[in-house]
Amino acid sequence: MSAATAQGPPIGTNPGQDSSLGSALAPSTPDSARPGVAPGGAARSWRQLALLSGLISMDNSEGAVVSTLFPAIRAALDLKLSALGILVAVSKVIGMIFGPIWVAVANRLGRKQVLVIFCGLWGIWSVAAGFAQNFAQLLILYAIGAVGFAAGGPLVNGLLADMFPEHQRGRAAGWLYAGFAVLGAVIGPLLGQLSRIPEGWRYGFFACGVITVLFGLLVWRYFVDPGVGASDAAPPLGKSTPGRAQLTAAFGSHTLRLMMVQRLTATQLAFLSFGTVYLVSVRDFSTAQAALVAPFAMLTYVLGTVAGGYAGDRAGQRFPGAGRLAVWQAAVLGWAGAAALASQVAWPGLWHYAVVFSILGLLQGFGPGSTRPILMAVTRPELRSAAFALMLGAESAGWALSTLALGYFGDSVGLQAAFLWLIVAVNVGNGLFITLMYRPYHRESAALRTELAAARAAAASAAQ
Repeated sequence: MSAATAQGPPIGTNPGQDSSLGSALAPSTPDSARPGVAPGGAARSWRQLALLSGLISMDNSEGAVVSTLFPAIRAALDLKLSALGILVAVSKVIGMIFGPIWVAVANRLGRKQVLVIFCGLWGIWSVAAGFAQNFAQLLILYAIGAVGFAAGGPLVNGLLADMFPEHQRGRAAGWLYAGFAVLGAVIGPLLGQLSRIPEGWRYGFFACGVITVLFGLLVWRYFVDPGVGASDAAPPLGKSTPGRAQLTAAFGSHTLRLMMVQRLTATQLAFLSFGTVYLVSVRDFSTAQAALVAPFAMLTYVLGTVAGGYAGDRAGQRFPGAGRLAVWQAAVLGWAGAAALASQVAWPGLWHYAVVFSILGLLQGFGPGSTRPILMAVTRPELRSAAFALMLGAESAGWALSTLALGYFGDSVGLQAAFLWLIVAVNVGNGLFITLMYRPYHRESAALRTELAAARAAAASAAQ
């Protein structure tokens, strides 16, 4: 490996690409993406994954500040409970809109460049949010931050598919989100303790913004884009055109369309936004006490992402047409049951809630190791980032709608009743809905495996 490759290329260039301005602005084809040339070693792929995990973890830290410290923000700026729903909803709607836009921009400028600038260095807007003097200022600065951070999910998940072969994608997705959870487990209690300091919520925004910028610089220095289709050892199956054409092609998958409906109606994520507020408002714990529950849920989420990733890989290998879906469906239905225990039962102490929330975290963790490889298995390599933009856009829209509904419903009838209908009942139906995906997933994943095998054979024949 050359020194330049080991250090990572500068912004605007990729390995093997001319460093002139014209070349910097054009999509590159790294060596690892060429037919017959394997991607980087397995050890490097896992190191690269750790960088990406840290980056998207910090991109989401702005939301962690709002969710954990909202009681303090609410008191400082004289806000209603529905303000939390508005903040979360606005950021998710922005993510839904700008995710596909950043995929198109990355096709022109390069995925690494977009991640460094609009996910890493964009953390400066989180710092700015800490200076907000009223709700309008906080909402505007929070929204600007969300514009850049929207690039992370689609691009990182697309890169994951290019870094790992199909039989490892579940565990890779699990470890990617495990890193997110580990940082969350560390950041959550620290943020909670800031509620003890006057204006402490501002320091939460400051710290998260600075660390986000630092992760962006690390990605710029060390990350190397493996190239589209690298892990499939096949050239792209079609032209990777930015914009509407790419989204339209990705949307042709019946599995993806059903996943978008499922993610749109998944209210699990709204629970994350209101978990701390629920313990404070309904169960009368202090913000600092309630924040202590988050690490337990985050740590079990780590276990869930890793265990779920391995379980999904094993189930996918044993039952290629149904295994991953079965693991995902069982986790969703189990989560709905645990949510009923967490929100509808008045447990006698904080430690009881820590146990129940830990079960929620464990089952929630099974999601990434199933959903990400499922979508990768039915989507051509050059369309995966676009497909993730669509799926995560639907997820963001669902998160926004359910959070808004939970906030307003909670103001009118109370959070406990809102949790029963919008969290528990909806997720039971959501888990049953996954049953509709088995037939199209089996058909489309088998068709893509055949197509990739043919592309590899054609590339090998052309190389001889």
